[in-house]
Amino acid sequence: MHILAVDDDEPVRELLASYLASEGYRVTTAPDTATAKQALDGDPIDLVICDLRLPDGDGLGLVRQIRTESHLPVIILSSKDQDVDRIVGLELGADDYLTKPFNPRELLARIKAVLRRVSGEGRPPRSPDELRAVVQFANWELDLTAQRLRGQDGREVELTKAEFGLLAAFVKRPQRVLTRDQLLDLTRADGAEVFDRSIDVLILRLRRKIEANPKEPRIIKTERGAGYVFDAKVKTI
Repeated sequence: MHILAVDDDEPVRELLASYLASEGYRVTTAPDTATAKQALDGDPIDLVICDLRLPDGDGLGLVRQIRTESHLPVIILSSKDQDVDRIVGLELGADDYLTKPFNPRELLARIKAVLRRVSGEGRPPRSPDELRAVVQFANWELDLTAQRLRGQDGREVELTKAEFGLLAAFVKRPQRVLTRDQLLDLTRADGAEVFDRSIDVLILRLRRKIEANPKEPRIIKTERGAGYVFDAKVKTI
């Protein structure tokens, strides 16, 4: 497996290259976004480890570009340990987030977990409901396999990994009140790392994308003191 490690700290790059090579990985390192983009255009990469602070740009911009152009798994490795940085990184589509200083063995475990998740190894057999990959609700069509949302006019609406995980949790359980804790568990089960305080933010973002009037939602409704309910008929096609 070929890993691209993007970090402006040379000792960190050397540590990653040496340790991961000793574990059987091929490692390419890059000190900035420009070098990283050149590497991505070269030999196929299986996973990217990316710092957030880079000399020629924000690492989040690189993560956003990677996610826009591919499904390449990304692990953010950063000294930024605030919740907002973690949440933004994960909502942009990063698969995991580890703060510095870090234990190389923990990073290795996370790399293996992400690669297993991407390849499907160790994943339990999918239920009949999950095998029904495309559903319709209101004026929308959601492809649960391709993770794509389209309107009746064929227009595709881009969803972050966290937004898709939350919407998938809703369409699989329509007309049911779901608490924040339940939504956290369900989205994490689909591979998205979401935090308690970000559920409400994700709800707002989904409403802006799928509701005719986000201020008066008819699809994702709030049940005061209880949680949220997906109040739309869902049809499998």
